[in-house]
This record gives sequence, structure tokens and C-alpha cells, in this order.
Amino acid sequence: MTDFRHNHYVPRWYQNRFLPSGRKQRELYYLDKEPRIVRDRRGRRIALPEIEPRTMKNCFAEPDLYTLTFRDVPSTDLERLFFGKIDQRGREAVSFWASYDRTQYAGAALQPLLLYMSTQRLRTPKGLGWLARQIGSRNPVATLGAVVRFQQVFGAIWSECIWHVADATASPTKFIVSDHPVTLYNRNVSPSHPQSLGSGDPDVRLNGTHTIFPLSMERVLILTHRSWATNPYGPPTKMRPNPELERDAIFNQMEVQVGRQLDEDEVRRINLVIKRRAFRFVAAAEVDWLYPEQHLPKKIRWSRLSDGYLLFPDPRELNHGGEIIVGFSGGGSMARDPFGRTPLDPDYGKDSVPPVGKDPLARFQGEFALRFGAKRRGRGWDEPEEDSEALHEYHLSHVKPASERRQNAPGSGELRKNRRKRRRR
Repeated sequence: MTDFRHNHYVPRWYQNRFLPSGRKQRELYYLDKEPRIVRDRRGRRIALPEIEPRTMKNCFAEPDLYTLTFRDVPSTDLERLFFGKIDQRGREAVSFWASYDRTQYAGAALQPLLLYMSTQRLRTPKGLGWLARQIGSRNPVATLGAVVRFQQVFGAIWSECIWHVADATASPTKFIVSDHPVTLYNRNVSPSHPQSLGSGDPDVRLNGTHTIFPLSMERVLILTHRSWATNPYGPPTKMRPNPELERDAIFNQMEVQVGRQLDEDEVRRINLVIKRRAFRFVAAAEVDWLYPEQHLPKKIRWSRLSDGYLLFPDPRELNHGGEIIVGFSGGGSMARDPFGRTPLDPDYGKDSVPPVGKDPLARFQGEFALRFGAKRRGRGWDEPEEDSEALHEYHLSHVKPASERRQNAPGSGELRKNRRKRRRR
């Protein structure tokens, strides 16, 4: 019989995705970030180990977290009827996106994933604390009611992000899971920043805030604001264009990128972000994965965790513009610019094209080409895996003079030697 009063704020089916399928012992190594102190019979303080193996039943759960009490009569309707349905459809959506390879139509799996991710951010102890602060309430019943009211609060913002699914199959270290699985990272808002105190996080609408959501131990979904993916040179704490939360939005599946392979250092950096943003608990299939900081430079700064364009999609897949016009079979139409504004908005299309003489997207594409070569780090819909020589040279032209590119080109040293030999003759 299901115990609806033992409430998992991270569902067991989701936890199960972070264990190898062939492992018979279905336990996670569970780390408590806070010191665990008990007293023995003599009153002496004893520190308990910070890690212990736990079954998924006993991970990320609290008694009566979602139980509503009216006149001393407990009700489990929120757990059974609300979270139960969201989890059921969310489970299918997470599985879909974990195996997404650009060939499937994502329409039926989009809304369930957005709804699941949005409520997952709100239903954890950290999320409930944040929501209570937003609505100015200390009443747990009012806060749980707000979870229902704002269940789709992040959907529009996330729909307009650039999505990319990265793969950790080749890395010996895999992803960890935390007590607040939908993680936000902004390089200028560290865990010690005033915005992060208590149950705080960087605002999801800030230009430089990435959303990180591990889909399994080997796949992660990373969402980046279009304004940041096309121009990462501005202030990361500036609001993105059209930051309104609750509104209609259009999702462009053709821009979803897949195929990026993460190395072990990248996985560890993402794990450290997840760990430091967790409220109290993190878990993993292996103990070593819970200590990414032991394998990274000591005292690495928060802003340096994202070095190497860690969380960015490949900008060479992106273009200026992006207005979408939709016609309906019964007549009528609708239009949105890349930031969700309608033609009636005076700012419609304002941020779609760069100022004359300035093209930060071209510069960023050039930097990617210089760092990663002609091969794309991620692929969108019907995009090439590798740039042609002419296109690669075009991208490079935005960051380096032609003479310097020729000098540093592969094989250029041998070419110069042959030229000197011909001159001597």
C-alpha cells in the first residue's frame, strides 16, 4: 500500500535514473552537507559519517511535507492527485528527453517536462522556502497552495531558452542527484551571494543564469537564455529581454542541440555546481562522485567553474532573427519574436538584430571555432556535424587577422620551411 504521508520531494523513479541498470543493490550513497552530531549515554558528542548508503525510499523524503490538515483531519490529496499526476507524465517526458536524438517529434513531451521541472523546483524544502518568501507567507498550507497556483511559473522562460542535451557516457564520473534537482547557475551569483542566502538562488530570468537538469546519470539538459547564448559579453546579472514569467510562449524544437560529449573534468564541474547549490543532501551511485572538489583546482572560484564555455550551446548553430509566425487551420494567426513578444509590443523584434558594426554572435562563433575547431560541439535540426573549410574560415575571421590564422594553421610550419628551401635555390 502506498504511504501518501511519507513524501518524496525528489521522486523515487527519478532517483532510480542515477543508478546503473544492472546494479542489484538499489541504494544510493547519501551525503549530508551538514555535520551530523549525536550524544552517547554519557552525553558526549559523536560525529556521524557524512555519507551512508540508503535505499531510495529513505532518500529525499520527509513525513507529511505535503499533508494538509483541516480541523485536525489530515488530507493527502496534494500528494495523490496533484504530484502523482505530474510525476506520472513527467517520468515519461524525462525518459523521452534523455534519449532524444533530433529524430523524434517532441510536442507531446514538452509540456509534461516543463510542468514537472517547474513543480520540482517548487516542491523541495529549498523551493518551498523560496516560494514562501516570494508570497510573504509563513503558513505552510498557503505555500502549498501557491505550488498549485504557480505550477507553470517557469514554463515560458524555459521554452524560449536554447536547449542542449549533453552526454557523459565517455566519462568515468557520472552525474549526481541533489535535493533540489533543477539547479541554477550564474557565474556572478555564488552560493555566498546575498541572493543565495537561505533558500535563495539566482533569478532564473537573469541574462547569465543557466538551468541545469540531469536527466539521468549520463545525460543532462542545459537551458541557456538566447540573449546570453548569442551575446555572452554583457552583464550576467542583467534581466533578459521580456522577463515576464506567466504568459504564452513558442518552443522551437529545431534549435535543440544534441551530440555533445562531456569529458570527466566537465562532469565534475557540473557536479560541483549541483552540490554547492543543493540545500542539504546529494546522492550518487559512487562515493567518489560526491567529492568533485577533490579533483578540481583548490579553492576554485565560482565564476571559474564555467570556464571553457562549459554550459553554453554551440553558437554556430544559432542565427539572428528568429521571429515565428503560426497560422491556424480554422483561420487566424499569431506571431512572436525570439523573446516571446507580440507584434503589438513596441519592443517587438528589438533585440533580434545587432547594432550596425557590432555582431557579438559572430565574435562568439569565432571564439568557438578557434577553441574547438571546425567540428560542432552540438548539433541542431539538420545541421552539419562539421563546418566546411570556407565556413570555418569565415567564423575565424571574426576573431583573428588572416595573417595570424595562416601562421597558426595546422601544417603551416612545414609550409614555411618549404618556402624557405625554394628561396635558397
